[in-house]
Amino acid sequence: MATPEIRDAMLDALPSLRAFAISLTSNRDAADDLVQDAILRAWTNLDKFEPGTSMNAWLFTILRNLFFSAYRKGRREIQDPDGFYAGRLGTPPDQGARCEFQELRSALAQLSPAHREALILIGAHGMTYEEAAQVTGVALGTLKSRVARARGRLAQLLAVHDAGDFGPDRVTQAALQSAI
Repeated sequence: MATPEIRDAMLDALPSLRAFAISLTSNRDAADDLVQDAILRAWTNLDKFEPGTSMNAWLFTILRNLFFSAYRKGRREIQDPDGFYAGRLGTPPDQGARCEFQELRSALAQLSPAHREALILIGAHGMTYEEAAQVTGVALGTLKSRVARARGRLAQLLAVHDAGDFGPDRVTQAALQSAI
């Protein structure tokens, strides 16, 4: 809990904090925001202030750390004041992907447990055939056969005939191209 002395010390530090913030940001509005953030951070972490130490030093350290954290973050961001770059960004719709994922889950459920296990170990977990054969306790040739049969059955269930059957359909592709 803040004592009146701590509150008064924080209030007394405000003009110096603001001057320091202006020297760091070169912008009065940004400096005011920085001071506000520093005071808020100090207030919420008041239990970490060690009585008997300098309140000004503690507040200046908080303000400085906030400034440099924002500075480092800002260096990784692209300035786009007129929204030119943001206006060119687009996200393809994900409804199709969600439906396809549900179809895949349904098709996987229709595979035999042995075929599903083999396919998931190889395809989803990225194991080598040798590792998957060891995990399942079957011969290498048996595992390869199960994976091949599982892939074939999965392609049949999903009506996949060639690589063109993957990804967005032609209508979605056309809509995405016209949006660019």
